[in-house]
Amino acid sequence: MKVPFSPPDISDVEINEVIDTLKSGWITTGPKTKLLEKKIAEYCGTSMAVCLNSATAAMELTLRLLGIGKDDEVITSAYTYSASASVIEHVGAKIVLVDTAENSFEMDYGQLEAAITPRTKAIIPVDIAGVMCDYDQILAIVNRKSSLFQPANPLQQAFGRVVVLADAAHSFGAVCKGTRSGAASDFTSFSFHAVKNLTTGEGGAVTWREIPGVSNEEIYRQFMLLSLHGQSKDALAKTKLGAWEYDIVSPAYKCNMTDIMAAIGLGQIQRYPELLERRKAIIGRYDRLLARGEVEPLKHFGTDFVSSGHLYLVRLTGKSEAYRNGIIEKMAEKGIATNVHYKPLPMHTAYKNLGFDIQDYPNAYNMYQNEISLPLHTLLSDEQIEYIAENLLSVMSWSEAGAPVAL
Repeated sequence: MKVPFSPPDISDVEINEVIDTLKSGWITTGPKTKLLEKKIAEYCGTSMAVCLNSATAAMELTLRLLGIGKDDEVITSAYTYSASASVIEHVGAKIVLVDTAENSFEMDYGQLEAAITPRTKAIIPVDIAGVMCDYDQILAIVNRKSSLFQPANPLQQAFGRVVVLADAAHSFGAVCKGTRSGAASDFTSFSFHAVKNLTTGEGGAVTWREIPGVSNEEIYRQFMLLSLHGQSKDALAKTKLGAWEYDIVSPAYKCNMTDIMAAIGLGQIQRYPELLERRKAIIGRYDRLLARGEVEPLKHFGTDFVSSGHLYLVRLTGKSEAYRNGIIEKMAEKGIATNVHYKPLPMHTAYKNLGFDIQDYPNAYNMYQNEISLPLHTLLSDEQIEYIAENLLSVMSWSEAGAPVAL
């Protein structure tokens, strides 16, 4: 049996939306993109949303919107994918990495509070696997530290404290303490990459909460300028007869979403409630099947939170990095694609070159060394789920009995 890790779930609903777009004669940013923005805002419970070509662009443009750059600091987790930190480097600010809490995939909130300085302008918490961070606690921290905050422009002044930008690449559809991802943080960045719960092929979006004294329409306009070369009119606005005239108000960037991408997203968002239900069922089946093993799955559901169920993270209790890597090889021999989420940033060359050392992040390393991600996608059959779980337990038992597994 061959089990892929995370193929996209594309149905006739998405295909028909794309066909409609292709036949419409409008394939770049236009009516479908604007409609998807509206649907995302409605789903998240925010006034507006902006669709872009990636979650990375959403985070970077938000930092640029906030005027964050040289001499500023932005804090994020050591346990994340590169995008959470690379955008900080892109805008010229200093990356400050915080270790995870012990036996947790979330950053240590005590260390986070201690890391805030007068130079700190933003925090990028990371929602791992679809489970939201504790944004109530994070917002309480930045409010407690507001006396240190030194605003450099009117938008920063409107906040009066460090801004919280959620890396919610994994958590579209998650809920924590009654608030849906997208509405829990000052700004929230989503990914709609091919492997995500809701895909547009490539793509992303940013949402934001109301900012006192700042117009949502102005925030939206600034995102539009930043995402399309600083051009005062997008292609849709220029289609009005005689309305060719435009201005370039800044030498900005090119990271808009196209209507072809948005069409896929419109199909996906129609189906999203049922896709989330299937993910919940898969997680429940995995949890039951693996309950007898020496493994510790990430908890996706609790009394006050509901995950989007993006990834099924499992820790192989008490095992080493070499053992985990051996298990991945043995699972591959069984036709099962697995993965690791994530190799902490200080273990990568780019971040070593920036001066980071994994020895300063022991909790992140301990989470990483025995973590394995099992396939979790809505095309999985119950038979495949059982095959994956049985083989994981079998391979682990076989390895512990003395078989060679790259120990």
